[in-house]
Amino acid sequence: MESCKPTPTPVTMGIKLEKEDWTKSVNPTLYKSIVGSLMYLMATHLHIMYAMILISRFMENPKSMHLQAAKRILRYVQGTIRYGIMYRKIDDFILIGYTNSDWAGSSDDRKNTSRYVFHLGSGAISWTSKKKPIVSLSSIEVEYIVTIGVAYQVVWMRRMLKDLGHE
Repeated sequence: MESCKPTPTPVTMGIKLEKEDWTKSVNPTLYKSIVGSLMYLMATHLHIMYAMILISRFMENPKSMHLQAAKRILRYVQGTIRYGIMYRKIDDFILIGYTNSDWAGSSDDRKNTSRYVFHLGSGAISWTSKKKPIVSLSSIEVEYIVTIGVAYQVVWMRRMLKDLGHE
């Protein structure tokens, strides 16, 4: 895929990948190799995190639709190979957090995926994207659950920064 045509987004808008996809099965070793390589790259390329979490759910029985989604991420990486996290020396350290979630985003079990990223100074220092273990009954409940998780992270980070001498 070194000479593939780049794509502007890592995931097709509104895509719903399912375990019980009726397309033909693909070589699981190839699929796991692609996903593993992209997971390694994800450490410095946060913009592929959501797509990676999405395709990594199908490692045990990948179908051609899942492989197409993985190849789309590779095409996206081809066009954004020079992107990454840049850390610059600055004097003003401000902790900023962003969060997002989807309600019943998984069509297999109706569970939501929540995401957050924290910036300190010039770059991201903490991030996650995780499928929750429970089914939420409303979008308000989803936001409440995500907010609690992010609040724990904020309190921990502020305490850690205070121990390091930064208010």
